[in-house]
Amino acid sequence: MVLHVRAHRHAVIRVYIHTFGCKANQYDSEVLRQALEAAGAVVVDDPAAADSAIVNSCTVTHVSEAKMRGFIRRISRKNPSLASLMVVGCSATLDDGAIASIQGVTSVIAGIDPGPVLQALGLPSRGADQILRDFRRGSRAWLKIQDGCDEHCTYCATRFARGRSRSRSPEEILEEAQVLAGTHAELVLTGVHIGCYGQDLTGRPTLSRLVIDLITKIPNIRFRLSSVEATQLDETLMDLMVSAPDRLAPHVHAPLQSGSQRILKLMGRVWYTPDEYRERLERLAARTQFLGLGADIIVGFPGETDADFAATRSLVEGLPFTYIHVFPYSPRPVAPAAKLGNAVRPEVTKQRSAELRTMVAAKKAAIVAARDGSLADVVLLRRSHGRLEGLTEDYLTVFSSSDTVLPARYDAVLRYRDGTLHAKPKID
Repeated sequence: MVLHVRAHRHAVIRVYIHTFGCKANQYDSEVLRQALEAAGAVVVDDPAAADSAIVNSCTVTHVSEAKMRGFIRRISRKNPSLASLMVVGCSATLDDGAIASIQGVTSVIAGIDPGPVLQALGLPSRGADQILRDFRRGSRAWLKIQDGCDEHCTYCATRFARGRSRSRSPEEILEEAQVLAGTHAELVLTGVHIGCYGQDLTGRPTLSRLVIDLITKIPNIRFRLSSVEATQLDETLMDLMVSAPDRLAPHVHAPLQSGSQRILKLMGRVWYTPDEYRERLERLAARTQFLGLGADIIVGFPGETDADFAATRSLVEGLPFTYIHVFPYSPRPVAPAAKLGNAVRPEVTKQRSAELRTMVAAKKAAIVAARDGSLADVVLLRRSHGRLEGLTEDYLTVFSSSDTVLPARYDAVLRYRDGTLHAKPKID
């Protein structure tokens, strides 16, 4: 849906972009920014200084959509003279008119293809570059290798918004990685369901084959997987994390959602069992010196009993998680689970969520303390509260003195003080 856009006040259009949601969304916004700048627009950091604003939306939960609506209203009030305020992305794709009716919104555009956005702004849309050449997020860049999903999780609206799984060609990914490697120390392979990479391509290349090609052809860069199903971690990927942690970071974010087989079946997640999930990650953890391990968990799914939650708690307790993302179940109107009924009381969901978060916080504290005196491969992130903040290969945050001049990536000895890891650059 595209609505009327008022004429812009300046010959050069100043555009503000705000992104909600996952790394795939963040990557898409960078591609859009590149296309806007190539078409002659100037991307600004302050909506008050913009002629037009673009909000890249997320539809994962009702909370994310509520935050988006509140944000739209705030920037509309902050700059009521915006010539256009567009909403793009996943929520826009599924919009039933609710977003379009928000005061100030001039356009709701399904997806985030730069072409329709440029057209709505009156900018030339002559063949946007398919290669992202500049990722403006510091020393780390996201590298999207596929989009969409062919699974049928009953709680998920993203698959309706993103469509079927579509893999980028290995050649295009490699070209983009080579460009981004010129200005970034770490590249994170991202998408909606990266474990199924290549299944739709001729020859059916795999994720592990792609990673080997990237590591072989692009030296001195640390690669990292974003969210990937535990059972899609093959022996090749695990071997690389063990033997070459400086090339493929020993970090796995493996969506769990529930430790109950009954609930997984209701969720439509039938391609693994809790035992298979546990076995794969235990096997990897036993082989790695340091492992960053995270998961997504949905609490309060319709019909989740005390016994179901106990199964989830037991599985989480038995694995060396360094973090988890706990999501209270959020019914999505287009997703089948919304019709299940048998809702879990909000106070029960809240209590269960807190229990899991407390458990994993204790796990992380112990893992962080055990890192004292060990070596780490650190990628510099940002200056934070007068210190330099970095990220280790196993996805731990470390700090260094802001008086120290550091490269984008460096080896360090870690010291544990007052619950925090401090990185002292290692001098050979």
